[in-house]
Amino acid sequence: MAAHLLRRCRRLLPALPAPALRTGPARPAEEPRARPGTEEPRVWPGTEEPRAQADEEEPRARAWADAEEQQLRELIRGAGSAQELLQLSGGAALSSNLAALAIARLARLSAQQRLDTQGLRGDPRFLQLLGTLDGQMSQVWNSALLQLLRSLPALGLARGGRQVRSVEQEVLWRLRRLPLRQLVQLAEQQAGQAAPGPLLPEVLRKLELRWTELDGPRPVVTLMAKVGHLSPALMERLEDKALELAEHFDPDELRRVALALALQQRRCVPLLRALSYHLLQKPAELPLPVLTDLLFAFSKLSFQQPQVLHRLALELQPQLCSLSPPQLLRCARSFASLRWLSRPLAEAMAQYCLDNTQGLSLPQLCGVLVSFARLNFQPSSSEEFFSMVHERLQGQEQQLDVHLLTDVVWSLCVLQQPRAPHLSHVLCPAFLARLRGDSSPRAQSSWLKLLHINATARLEAPGYEGPFLPPEELGGHGDGGRDRDKATPLQRGLREALPGALGGPELVRYNVSTVYGWDIDAEAVLDGDNKPLPVRDFSAPHLSHSEGTKPLPPGARRVAVLRWELPQFSSRGRELLGRGSMARRHLRAAGFLLAEVPHYEFLELKLERQRVAYLKDKVAKALASDTAGDTAS
Repeated sequence: MAAHLLRRCRRLLPALPAPALRTGPARPAEEPRARPGTEEPRVWPGTEEPRAQADEEEPRARAWADAEEQQLRELIRGAGSAQELLQLSGGAALSSNLAALAIARLARLSAQQRLDTQGLRGDPRFLQLLGTLDGQMSQVWNSALLQLLRSLPALGLARGGRQVRSVEQEVLWRLRRLPLRQLVQLAEQQAGQAAPGPLLPEVLRKLELRWTELDGPRPVVTLMAKVGHLSPALMERLEDKALELAEHFDPDELRRVALALALQQRRCVPLLRALSYHLLQKPAELPLPVLTDLLFAFSKLSFQQPQVLHRLALELQPQLCSLSPPQLLRCARSFASLRWLSRPLAEAMAQYCLDNTQGLSLPQLCGVLVSFARLNFQPSSSEEFFSMVHERLQGQEQQLDVHLLTDVVWSLCVLQQPRAPHLSHVLCPAFLARLRGDSSPRAQSSWLKLLHINATARLEAPGYEGPFLPPEELGGHGDGGRDRDKATPLQRGLREALPGALGGPELVRYNVSTVYGWDIDAEAVLDGDNKPLPVRDFSAPHLSHSEGTKPLPPGARRVAVLRWELPQFSSRGRELLGRGSMARRHLRAAGFLLAEVPHYEFLELKLERQRVAYLKDKVAKALASDTAGDTAS
């Protein structure tokens, strides 16, 4: 039966040679057939060319095509003008990759040479490139596709147009397969657009899922700086990754991470500490941009690290002369915000102002002055410095913003350098009218500073005759009245201990808002034998509405308990800043004996009886100091 079947198969396949049907050793497998759609070369009878020779020409053709494409690629990259590039593109049938490369090069040339993109868009050769892309978009390589996505809008094609939407759709289909490096590049490109398109949310979603693939400092820093503000969830993961890689950051990457945190108001303390630690490990001197940007970032986030601030101040001082006036102002404000006073650096800033008087604009000089006042810094060349300030201010008050002028006069009062024209200018009714009706926080701060300026005019300027603030403006702008519901630990502790130390409500007035703009925690009146008297029976010129009318008895003294919180001290020690120093002067000039309670002493006492004894001791020392002063005089 088998022989019969073989004979039938032989009749059906006459072209096969007879030995092929015989059983025996297996012959080698035939060559694979050509793919559908291609024609296999046939060898006709009588020709001398064997089949092997035709197969050898196929790789040669492919190699020649690759060489030609590489040559076109080099010509496109080396094109120096748009016309040369378009002529090259129109003279050869380019593949989709070469067309994408040509469009990217054209966009770069148009930006460098400021070409008329409208004329380029109407060129038939450019339209031919677009047509090539339309037919072969799926064959464009990933890198060329991302370049194309940036280049088409740069050439003036509408972001909502068909060509751009086609490219965006192709990128969207490939997002899952894109390498992370190109995904980061795409995110940076999309976030840099004025109006990010629909592609950006999908890119961010993919990054949130693939953030663990980040393995180097550069992509982490780039994402934090460029797209971190667009996705809080991604930013949290990037902070964790940055904490892991902080050891490998160079100074510029440390700077960029700190700036990204500052501009997004993300006070990630563990990461800031890691940045500070690794910054201190860098042995070389830090470049000037790193110094100024780190200083700005730390001030923006209120992050104080003494060793870092000391190094920044130390390295900034010899380079101060190379700063521009805006950079100098930025550094001065940053140190003032951080409450960090480096006297050698502050002296160098004052000398910079004297040496560059004409280069500094008036608002910049005023900004440096305000920073000095907040730090309570008096330059060694005080007379020369303030003479220059007064000379620049003379006749220029109208050019300054109302809030800036208030800050400037307030700063002069803090530094005990006010002049009568400045006081009269900000206390006159016309100036007050410019502030009325403004309920912004800046305006409220300016009203409070006007109270301090008015107090300076009354208490520390004996030759000044007016004008002064009207009586109806002296109340309702207390130093801390708006924040009484948010009591600090020091404030709460004082409230509990003061009745035991000074007496009940009949003898003591608590939480007093004075007409000078300063709040005191408690006020008591003691007679010549240091016994408390009912405080509400006596006239109180420091209040806007006094309850009593009796004058103080002979020998009686007013005692004020005044607390000093942490922000009122310099970061470097226990010196009061400008605001606290002026409050102390004003209250003493108003006739108060001050029992000053700093936070670093009072909060160390845990028991109430200890705190009561501490307050009694403070009052006794204030009385003894006053008695000693009277004896000495």
